[in-house]
Amino acid sequence: MQTANAQDSQRRPESRHVHRRRQWRSTAWLNLLYLPAMLLLIIFMFYPLIDGVRISFTNWDGFSQHRNWIGFDNYRRMLSDPEIGRIIKNTFIYGVGSTVLQNVIGLAYALLLNHKLRLMGIARTIIYLPVIISPLIMGYIWYFFLQYHDGAINDIVLLFRDEPLNLLAVPNLNVWLITFVNTYQFLGISMVIFMAGLQVIPKDYYEAAGMDGAGAWTRFTRVTLPLLAPATTVSVVLNLIGGLKLFDVIRSLTDSGPGHATASLSSIMYKLYFGRQDAGYAAAIGILMILIISAVCLSALSYLRRREQVL
Repeated sequence: MQTANAQDSQRRPESRHVHRRRQWRSTAWLNLLYLPAMLLLIIFMFYPLIDGVRISFTNWDGFSQHRNWIGFDNYRRMLSDPEIGRIIKNTFIYGVGSTVLQNVIGLAYALLLNHKLRLMGIARTIIYLPVIISPLIMGYIWYFFLQYHDGAINDIVLLFRDEPLNLLAVPNLNVWLITFVNTYQFLGISMVIFMAGLQVIPKDYYEAAGMDGAGAWTRFTRVTLPLLAPATTVSVVLNLIGGLKLFDVIRSLTDSGPGHATASLSSIMYKLYFGRQDAGYAAAIGILMILIISAVCLSALSYLRRREQVL
């Protein structure tokens, strides 16, 4: 009997050791599955980012084999550039303006369409449909609406007056037109996110609030909005990232014009690199854009996550 117990006590450590080895091997095998994704990240994200930082300290023209090191000259030039302030302001208008409009309108659509009624599926599809169109194509579509000669809007205007409206020649108006087009295209994403959040809210909460005498507005502010906090966080951060790096619509609708009046950091970076062969300065602006997007989005994410815990 004692011999049998001794053998069992010897087998248990061995069996535990074998189990741990097998578990380590299975975990190691699973970790190998991350390698392709990590390789793609290194090739297409980390390496270009590091190379972009290096280029920002040179006067490279984008094509030459030689890159002359000039230190912080590009960054000093950026700080003294009289247009950079307006470009950063435009970037924030595109980012914050689109985020506010997309979330407000997207939430309104989600509340309206979160019912099992006839044609609701078709309505949801129509609202989401612009998302699948290329932003570059969307910009050209709106250009054909807004252009001075033979634009769809001016064809209507000419029925009532002799001169067409030169809508794309007004800088301040163009900034908000671009914001509107970006909002129109991507508000379907916010709608879908909010609808997903609405559909997991238990109906019991609304019934209990109704029994306590809460009206529609009180139920919305005290039940719906607090429980939509996680969906709001996702939607706001995604919209901020998309708006702050907006490029395609600007390129096709105004090409940053007139002058650089509607330029964002991404569009002016494109024009500097391919238009002026000023790759070093374009890289410095790209680094500024990364820092701005990271700071704004991480701050928003931190605030919204704390808000979720409070609510």
